[in-house]
Amino acid sequence: MTSETPTTTTGADLAYAGVARQAELVRAGAVSARELVELSVERIERLDPTLNAFRVVRAERALDEAQHAQERLRAGDGAPLLGVPIAVKDNVDVAGELTTHGTGVVTRVAEADCELVRRLRAAGAIVVGKTNLPELALWGQLTESPTWGATRNPWDPGRSPGGSSGGSAAAVAAGMVSGALGSDGGGSIRIPAALCGLFGIKPQRGRISLMPDPEHWLGLTHFGPLTRSVADAALLLDMLGGAAPGDADMPPAPAQSYVQSAREAPPRLRVAVSTKPILPTKPGAAAREALESTADLMRSLGHVVRERDPDYGELRPLIVPRYTRGAWLDAQRLERRSELERRARGMMRIGSAMGRMAARSRAREAARVARINAIFDEHDVLMTPVTAAAALPIGRYDGAGALRTFLGGTDFVSYTAVWNFTGQPAASVPAGFDADGMPTAVQLVARPNDEATLFALAAQLEQARPWAHRRPALG
Repeated sequence: MTSETPTTTTGADLAYAGVARQAELVRAGAVSARELVELSVERIERLDPTLNAFRVVRAERALDEAQHAQERLRAGDGAPLLGVPIAVKDNVDVAGELTTHGTGVVTRVAEADCELVRRLRAAGAIVVGKTNLPELALWGQLTESPTWGATRNPWDPGRSPGGSSGGSAAAVAAGMVSGALGSDGGGSIRIPAALCGLFGIKPQRGRISLMPDPEHWLGLTHFGPLTRSVADAALLLDMLGGAAPGDADMPPAPAQSYVQSAREAPPRLRVAVSTKPILPTKPGAAAREALESTADLMRSLGHVVRERDPDYGELRPLIVPRYTRGAWLDAQRLERRSELERRARGMMRIGSAMGRMAARSRAREAARVARINAIFDEHDVLMTPVTAAAALPIGRYDGAGALRTFLGGTDFVSYTAVWNFTGQPAASVPAGFDADGMPTAVQLVARPNDEATLFALAAQLEQARPWAHRRPALG
């Protein structure tokens, strides 16, 4: 069940207005930063007891920061995100707050903002809270932890929003914030974006700095935005992109802003469509329908669309060691890691033995990436499903160990994790709803460093088949 009320400057319409529109209203004086924060906090207080998207809400500090935003505005500051409430995943540092990584074992507060949060603040955004994730961001199919509970999907609170950025996705889908940041080590932005009806992009490796970490999960992890519209994600990436001293990867700067790319119609593109997974799974009927309907839409827009499969080869020996070793490295920085949940400890044990295999994976990366990316010799974009299956019921993996939970993610990472290995841009684009009223999506993948094409094509699809006006029936 959805509502399709047009955007105004009051109540729920303002909450769903989007990042760029909220910033525009603040600059015009039609709404104040304090009013936006108060609206965000009110919706969180009302909706989050059901959805559990937030680990912590910074209500008082956010109101203080809203006052500062108004002072900046009066002083003539034209910061693009001035006064806009944003949420960040609870695996990044916000000064004065715990960074729990989804666990209950962290007691030391962060002394300083990480680079991502610093850039958000410089652009004028207000960090209203930190969102939930599973322990150590390990799982793509769920956002549930023994300490912080289960995060629920706004479209059906009996189901999961996916993981591991499920809290960020639920917060945006429910209109508690207009945009949020997530991390993606194997699909953790794109999967919850798909399951919650959002646009989510994993940009080029290194596009958004991970500092104070030079890299994360041995190069698999990327940060990126989850928003209701393509334009809002483009704006956030414009504000957050760019290397910082110490980054392991420093991709070249884009030729123009991503906002500009999202405003320009793409040229006639050659689009490859594939349902070939990297793990043993098959896309369900809703995933196939999303792919077929989007292919037909692309053809109607003048693009050349044909079925072609990338040559992936066997990728498990190249991805799993880095994923498990990354989890082990994360755990080494935690206090009382023996108190992590059983399945997280199981992944740590596996990762503790993966050092040499992870190193071999990195040594073989360039050759395998070239093999996979041969698909782009004759195509500009690859389109695949995001997930093979729909959102799971809450608690499906309660009490499960590491192996069972890991294998349970097969239907959710079989189309996404490969692009963390290659490092190139990939996005989840809404594609309608299934027979149960749950969102569906497709994944678009571009050549390395070509986020611009993804923004242009996704914005064209959004214009032809709008989705941002659709809302869960939450109020």
